[in-house]
Amino acid sequence: MRVAIMQPYFLPYIGYWQLIHAVDTFVVYDNIKYTKKGWINRNRLLLNGQPATFSLPLQKASDALMIRDRRLSKSFHHDDLLKQFEGAYHHAPYFSEVMPMLKEIVRFPGENLFDCILNSIRQVCEVLGIATKVVVSSSLEVDHSLKSGAKVRAICASLGASVYINPSGGRLLYLEEEFALHGLDLRFLDSIPFTYLQGPGEFVPTLSIVDVLMFCPRAQVTHALTNGYTLS
Repeated sequence: MRVAIMQPYFLPYIGYWQLIHAVDTFVVYDNIKYTKKGWINRNRLLLNGQPATFSLPLQKASDALMIRDRRLSKSFHHDDLLKQFEGAYHHAPYFSEVMPMLKEIVRFPGENLFDCILNSIRQVCEVLGIATKVVVSSSLEVDHSLKSGAKVRAICASLGASVYINPSGGRLLYLEEEFALHGLDLRFLDSIPFTYLQGPGEFVPTLSIVDVLMFCPRAQVTHALTNGYTLS
């Protein structure tokens, strides 16, 4: 069985979805520390030909809190974020098809950041036709005090995994030999540059999956999910 493990990200770029598509079980970390200035609760869209940030604003809290303990800001208004998407993409060819999904995601009830992002992951997987099982890390019976590769291997063992797939950046973190000693085949996913027609301006890469869905026919997206990467 193939497993991948990642932080939760809000509507991330297509490489995240390629990783989910490439495995049988995808584990989402909820019990690790929230990192500031990362991409957990924000991403980028295309606005007037330029990249612009959208985000889920958070309540002020201790830097030591886990992702599952963070809350959305009391001042967050769902429709303001929807208007940001509408303003950016109302002329996009697949706007009417994508907006119902975004409304389901953005109007998710409750203030828990992780619950909101987990819902978005499952919603996008459904739209993309990804049948991978999505598991929350804290639900697994492992020693959650473990760090780095040791924690990854423990999670893989709890799921009966034979293959662990990580984004290409993991080459700096994990050694194939260490995983092999535990009966795991360590593989790395490298996304092939994915370009598509965004409009008259210069192409802006690695934007949110929202941008891909707004401009690309479903067959093109499916091809990118299944053939748009290499495993090494």
